[in-house]
Amino acid sequence: MCGFAGLMTGNVGALEERVQCMLAPLFHRGPDDEGTWVDNQQGVALGHRRLAILDLSAHGHQPMHSASSRYVVVFNGEIYNFASLRKEIDATSANLNWRGHSDTEVMLAAFELWGVEPTLTRLLGMFAIAVWDKSARVLTLARDRLGEKPLYFGRIKGEFYFASELKAIRTQCAQELHIDRDVLADFMRFGYISAPRSIYKDIFKLQPGHFINISARGEVGEPRPFWSIRSDNLAAMRGELEQAGDAEVLDMLHDRLASSVELQSFSDVPIGAFLSGGVDSSLVVSLMQAQSSSQVRSFTIGFEEAAFNEAPYAQEVAKHLGTDHTEMYVKASDAAAVIPLLPKIYDEPFADSSQIPTALVSKLTRQHVKVALTGDGGDELFAGYPRYPITANLWRKVSKIPLPLRSALASVLTYPSAANWDKVTGLLPARYHRSINGRRVNRLGQLIESKSLGEMYIRLMSHWQPEESIVIGGQCSGFDSFPVQAFDDIASMRSWDVGQYLPDDLLVKVDRATMYSSLESRAPLLDHRVAEFAFSLPERFLVRDGVGKWALRRLLDRYVPSQLIDRPKAGFSIPLGEWLRGPLRAWAEDLLCPPRLIDEGYLDAEKVSRMWREHLLGQFDRSVNIWNVLMFQAWLRDIQLPASSPGTFGNKEVVN
Repeated sequence: MCGFAGLMTGNVGALEERVQCMLAPLFHRGPDDEGTWVDNQQGVALGHRRLAILDLSAHGHQPMHSASSRYVVVFNGEIYNFASLRKEIDATSANLNWRGHSDTEVMLAAFELWGVEPTLTRLLGMFAIAVWDKSARVLTLARDRLGEKPLYFGRIKGEFYFASELKAIRTQCAQELHIDRDVLADFMRFGYISAPRSIYKDIFKLQPGHFINISARGEVGEPRPFWSIRSDNLAAMRGELEQAGDAEVLDMLHDRLASSVELQSFSDVPIGAFLSGGVDSSLVVSLMQAQSSSQVRSFTIGFEEAAFNEAPYAQEVAKHLGTDHTEMYVKASDAAAVIPLLPKIYDEPFADSSQIPTALVSKLTRQHVKVALTGDGGDELFAGYPRYPITANLWRKVSKIPLPLRSALASVLTYPSAANWDKVTGLLPARYHRSINGRRVNRLGQLIESKSLGEMYIRLMSHWQPEESIVIGGQCSGFDSFPVQAFDDIASMRSWDVGQYLPDDLLVKVDRATMYSSLESRAPLLDHRVAEFAFSLPERFLVRDGVGKWALRRLLDRYVPSQLIDRPKAGFSIPLGEWLRGPLRAWAEDLLCPPRLIDEGYLDAEKVSRMWREHLLGQFDRSVNIWNVLMFQAWLRDIQLPASSPGTFGNKEVVN
């Protein structure tokens, strides 16, 4: 687990100093070691910051050369099947003298034996890779299948840059980087920025499961996939599972998950796990503890507000499994302390408010271990979100109604404002007020007018609808990013989430938060073999009686009593609405100051101010929308600060 940066340029002066400058803001991703490699003749520079997890000796140092010196690589992540690959290489290549036992060295040997692209399909793990082929004079960038590790790249004024985080690229060309207003509009819509775009024009994210080649002449190829979850690729496996019984399928899934946990539990440093008390993390910790001869270290965050607090559930699960459990309770003051650091942690605008507890649990965990396993991916792969069956059922019903009639009904529901609808719904008995309100009526109108399941689902996942954009001069993307899976509607929604929401929101949240504390996170559920199995499962193994993750729940029953787990899904949320009206209000109002918004010229100050007033008066909970604005404003302020402005997190000083 590390961070890297590099560049390709025709201006070969001071290449060593420039790549070192790019590495400086990535210190948190790799505080254990630093290395650079420069080829002045070709104008190529690679830099690496190392968080030592496997082979703690100097043999794990990067940039690393292959045995013949043809390839030189910088690599972020872990290759979990490196031991079996090494055996396969040994069986093929006689007299290969291994220098150490790192996965990086094995990967380089695989490049020499099979080539770069064929090797990518053999790698099992999470990774971002930059490898220079001295013979072909080609740089290849590659990113893991599910998008656990980040990789940015782009050409600015004839120079090609790449890095684990944007801040490394900003050290070289900050004045030439310009905010993309269309991307900003989509950020306000979703709360995150989807690959392949970044907040800046001309800087991109490599999409999960893709690689790209850049020649020494500066020719940048098109990104190409080496893996994807497609229904037509999984038809054969699905056919077998259709004929299998419940017990047989559960055993097959258990074997895959147990294998993934075993591989990802290998480490040369102390290892633990995040434990929320939900299905996914509880199952991962259960499998870890079942395979371990000692107590697994588990960590959780709790809240003083009872409605948001799942720490007691995690504690009960930990007690049942016998883990060595550590918990920390979060107060508004804890959130206030970490908020000024969020722009530095997340590097580009990012507005999933659970980033706050994620940053805090990462800091807590790093005080005890260097690696933590997580339950990320369970909801997306195994249909854990209630929105999947709800949306599928709604679409099945409304799609039978002719579109003109639906449009007319939508006009009735959306024309009156939410405030006016609240006057009507206020006449209903009090027990309905929480579930039926003006904003939900307006949202229902937007949904039923959808022309496809994809449009309905993307509208559901949008904080703002495209027609409601508050970005001046920005245009939201449409609804054509929705993949249609042959199996069923729920598979299509899960596929969209796996392609966008998971890598661009959830995995960004975890990667940046953990790495800011120099902690490696691993997600056993995101083993691509588990993902392929999950997308091959017939729907009966995913949703039964309206409850998702049926298969995972039944596996967890083997380890933890169901009464400790079965409860409404809460997520990793915080009492954001209350905090914005209370202890965070002064901070928020400073960032939302209308003259400042007008001067910057990105956001409609009148719309933002109206939304803020509605929230403060308690008319609506606009916390999600406001948080998007606040995170952009905080990021914008941060990148305008002098480069030497420090922040602190615990005892660590961080420089932009």
